[in-house]
Amino acid sequence: MRTRTFPPTGRPLGAVGLGCSALSPWMYARPDLDDTEAAALLHTAVDRGVTCLDTAGVYGEGHNESLIGRALSARRHEVFLATKAGFVVDDLAAMTLHRDGRPAQLRAAVEASLRRLRTDTVDLCYLHRIDPDVPLEDSWGALAALVRQGKIGHLGLSDVRVRDAERAHRIHPVAAVQSELSLWARQSMPIVRWCARNGAVFAPYAPLGRGFLTGTITPRTDFAPGDVRARHPRFTRRARAANERILTVLRTVAARHAATPAQIALAWTLAQGPHVIPVPSTTRLRHLHDNIAAAALDLTAQDLADLGGAPAAVEDAC
Repeated sequence: MRTRTFPPTGRPLGAVGLGCSALSPWMYARPDLDDTEAAALLHTAVDRGVTCLDTAGVYGEGHNESLIGRALSARRHEVFLATKAGFVVDDLAAMTLHRDGRPAQLRAAVEASLRRLRTDTVDLCYLHRIDPDVPLEDSWGALAALVRQGKIGHLGLSDVRVRDAERAHRIHPVAAVQSELSLWARQSMPIVRWCARNGAVFAPYAPLGRGFLTGTITPRTDFAPGDVRARHPRFTRRARAANERILTVLRTVAARHAATPAQIALAWTLAQGPHVIPVPSTTRLRHLHDNIAAAALDLTAQDLADLGGAPAAVEDAC
């Protein structure tokens, strides 16, 4: 796979990473997926050059980190592990959470992540969300202290505004920002540009529009029990029908490259800058291979113009 550089260290990383949340009982989990199959997918990803693995303490309430720790402990040196702290699970079955950015909570969360991941240091730790009840300086300062202790390599922020990134950056360097970015979620472009100016990676989550941009979800698709898309305003039947217009553009460009809509959607995120490393989630080996192949696609100026002209996503009342 083509590589991209992690600016703080110059380390080469696979241009397409892997969001690991779907490998655990969480937002979109396959009910038939077991840990053996999930571990096999992780090994295949690393074999194919995927180095950025994205997880969080709340994914499956620790299950996701434990899965990665068990599966890849012998290959720790081959991967760039990113986890997150700052959310606490209230009810796993209902997928309800609350933010907790208190320094003591963040320290405890990172220690628990290290145990589950079976590592002494995590390469990157994101503040999963800013807690409105805790000054950002306190939360960020607590994580920066863990960097000095050698328990975290670098710090990142998730779903933040530019002004918040600047506040944090003045205290300790922001090495990465993670927010949703895709052809149907383009609101993150200001923070993408901020990352480029400040030597940080931008790691888009949901670069495939939570599965919609693969072209496999139609207005008639029924979601499994517990799938959060059943409650998402872009996934009502009416919204899905309207959002087919985005897929029409994707399919047109995909036909030029003998590629899939998903591959073009990923190639579009990669084209937003050499500092962009998307982390699509998948539970299927064939989708993993397709996602990796997207790193080799070079979109033309006409492709980018056509994709940039795709309509904005429609949302509906659920």
